[in-house]
Amino acid sequence: MKKYLAEMVGTMVLVLMGCGVAVSLNCSSNCADVANAGTVIGTALAFGLSVVAMAYTIGGISGCHINPAITLAVWLNKGISTKDCGMYMLFQVIGAFIGSAILWVLTENAGLSGTGANDLQEGVSVVGALLAEIFFTCVFVLVVLGATSKTNGATNNFAGLAIGLTLVLVHLACIRYTGTSVNPARSIAPAVFQCGSALTNLWIFIVGPFVGATLSALIWKCIRPEEA
Repeated sequence: MKKYLAEMVGTMVLVLMGCGVAVSLNCSSNCADVANAGTVIGTALAFGLSVVAMAYTIGGISGCHINPAITLAVWLNKGISTKDCGMYMLFQVIGAFIGSAILWVLTENAGLSGTGANDLQEGVSVVGALLAEIFFTCVFVLVVLGATSKTNGATNNFAGLAIGLTLVLVHLACIRYTGTSVNPARSIAPAVFQCGSALTNLWIFIVGPFVGATLSALIWKCIRPEEA
């Protein structure tokens, strides 16, 4: 149970800190506005730093997936059992709901609105949003697979930092389109609390990341180094 609980705690921290900063900086509703570049940078850093912090906190316990898309890709590469895959995803979603619940209580008592839920940004079509989530998830998860691979030299010693910085980069590139999910758990819980169009469009932030993760797993199978 320890690894499942670690995934729950890690995902809770990711959602609370990442979405919390998005709400505090008002990025959750104005990310499409170029004038709000500071809020985009702040939100991107919040998510990236949360991953770095959790990687060095629970990485030795569960591997610090804290993202069902990553868990799917690891499972497809036979790095985790089917049972652990399902339990990881379950506890990741539970952790996301805990983080969102805490954030909702804080915002309700501070005159703030929203929970940092993902949604289509201004002028972005459903197809555009879906493609963005597929492509950026693919890049992000591919980095995760490569950075943590035991057959990829000494790079896994800095996996937490590499993955966190990549998530910052992905947010900087993708926020303009979807607010950046690349993580179904991160999207499910905030959408349930926020409702409205965020809940209507939630399927994009589940299907997109899972498709992207599947593509990354296939790519990694083609390029990964041979075991010694």
